[in-house]
Amino acid sequence: MSMYLQALGLNCALGHDKARVAKGLFTGDCSGMQPVLDWVPEQSLICGQVQAVLPELDEHLQVHATRNNQLLMAAALQITDAIDIAIECYGRQRIAVIIGTSTSGIHEAGLHIAERARNNNVFPAAYNYHQQELADPAVFLSKWLQLTGPSYSISTACTSGARALISAKRMLQAGLCDAVLCGGVDSLCRLTLNGFSSLEAISAELCNPFSANRQGINIGEGAALFLMTREAFSMDSTAPVLAGVGASSDAYHISAPQPQGLGASQAMLAALADAQLPASAINYINLHGTATQHNDAMESQAVFRVFTDSVPCSSTKPMTGHTLGAAGALEAAFCWLSLHPRYNPKSLLPAHLWDGCVDESLSPIQLCDRQQGLTTAAPHWLMSNSFAFGGNNTSLILGEASC
Repeated sequence: MSMYLQALGLNCALGHDKARVAKGLFTGDCSGMQPVLDWVPEQSLICGQVQAVLPELDEHLQVHATRNNQLLMAAALQITDAIDIAIECYGRQRIAVIIGTSTSGIHEAGLHIAERARNNNVFPAAYNYHQQELADPAVFLSKWLQLTGPSYSISTACTSGARALISAKRMLQAGLCDAVLCGGVDSLCRLTLNGFSSLEAISAELCNPFSANRQGINIGEGAALFLMTREAFSMDSTAPVLAGVGASSDAYHISAPQPQGLGASQAMLAALADAQLPASAINYINLHGTATQHNDAMESQAVFRVFTDSVPCSSTKPMTGHTLGAAGALEAAFCWLSLHPRYNPKSLLPAHLWDGCVDESLSPIQLCDRQQGLTTAAPHWLMSNSFAFGGNNTSLILGEASC
């Protein structure tokens, strides 16, 4: 059963609204990827930061005052009209909130802990433990919008945002609510950058997915928030649908993916089964594409196993960085924008940005050229894949509203 992705708000290194993000996405704009100094000792790292001025939280919400929640609020403010319609149609108690995150407010907590170390082990007055709780983004959004339906966060590393959409679809199917605000958010912080640096997984240059010269990831930040419903609203009859979802947990290793991508293939096949589509129906795949040695080797095998080299693919992470807990929702949002005629009137696909140096050890997959577009007639079906530590794998299929 397809669910309507009725409205979308987002921000990332590409921009702070749908029009700006779409423009950058379809022109291959990497200008938001900039060096960040002093966050990791003796290193300058390329990161994807949101440059917009973010909204301030009201006084009664200061307990939730983190950059993470500001990013989420900025995304939500873009879809308040749709939220108001949902409240009027269904009531506040029938609207759920499900948010994926991996950082929550750990950036602020880190600053406060450092201040404590400098101040005789006394925390500053602004410190609040609740800010770093993983549930806080969902708690904040429900409190700010005065929603009383089910509300929780999901933290499964890089699949968190995608898992939020999967859970939202299942919650609607089960009749537990009538609408869900779902998506993902993560903000840049020293803990994350230093952690990935210690794993030697970060590239000092712009990431180069699926290249023989790839050296690792860039980290980014952002938020993507959808309003998902069973029925379409009349306000946007062209809003895409979430047609199929798939997930697996192969538990191969705490940080390394299963080398042959068996769990990843399982998630893609599950999404196709849920959407009741053959593999030949998929017109584009947004790859996880982190530009690490292990991910790209695994993912190329997984995609080739299900689709051979018949489907155009790209990784959009050179334009945004890896937004971690937000990535699954943000990259589903890129599929949403690709399907929406208002934001993609030329039916372009996000280009795969790399140096063009083929790694002959990888399974051959079809990487999108610049200005490559959807070539077949409607209906169009786009897939977005996310894979995470611990063997947590997800796959989402989006389609046009008329599908």
